[in-house]
Amino acid sequence: MGALNPDRVYNEFMIITISRQMGSLGSQVAEEAARRLGYKMVMRQLINQAALRAGVAEVVLATIDESGLLGIKPSAKDIQAYHHAVRQVLFEIAKDGMVVIVGRAGQVILHDIPGVIHIRVIAPRELRIERLASDKGLAIETAAAMVDRSDKARTGYLKRYYHTDVNNPQLYDLIINMSRLDIPAAAGMICSLVTSMESTQPTP
Repeated sequence: MGALNPDRVYNEFMIITISRQMGSLGSQVAEEAARRLGYKMVMRQLINQAALRAGVAEVVLATIDESGLLGIKPSAKDIQAYHHAVRQVLFEIAKDGMVVIVGRAGQVILHDIPGVIHIRVIAPRELRIERLASDKGLAIETAAAMVDRSDKARTGYLKRYYHTDVNNPQLYDLIINMSRLDIPAAAGMICSLVTSMESTQPTP
C-alpha cells in the first residue's frame, strides 16, 4: 500500500486513535465504538505485524509487557527498526480508513492527517486500581503497582521516542473521564463526534 496523502480529507473513511490509561476501560470503550461504527479495531495485531516486519520478534513481548515483568531489553537497533515498522504499519492501516487504532502513539504519528480523530480515555488512579484488582482478582497493592508501572511506561514511551507528553490535551480532540461514565456512554460520545465531524468536513 502507498502512503497517506496529507492533503486529502478522509471524511468518508474516518480514522480514530485511542490512547488509554490502564484500568480506565479504554480498550473496552474502543471495542464498543468500533462495533457501533462498523470499524475495524487494531491493537496487538499492529504490534505483531510491526515486529515481524522489523524482524525482531522479542520486541513484541517487550512492548506488550508494559509492566516490564519479563525483563526483555531489545537492542537500540532493534528498537529503532521496530518503531520505524510501527509508523509504516500505522500509515498503511489508516490509508484504508474506518479503523480504531488503540495505542502505539497513533495520536502523535497521525496527528496532522485530516480525518483522524484522537481520543484519550482516563480515570482517577484509585478507581483504576480498584477496577484492575476486581477484574483480575488481585490485591490492591499489586494492582496499584501495575497501574503505576503502566503509567510510567506509557508516559516514558511517548517522551523518549516522540518527545511529547501523553497527557498533553492538545494531542486529542476528546478526553473522556471514565469516573462517572459506563462503556456504552463513552462509546456513544465517540460515535457522536465521528458523525459530527463527518458532516462538517469539506468534500475532497
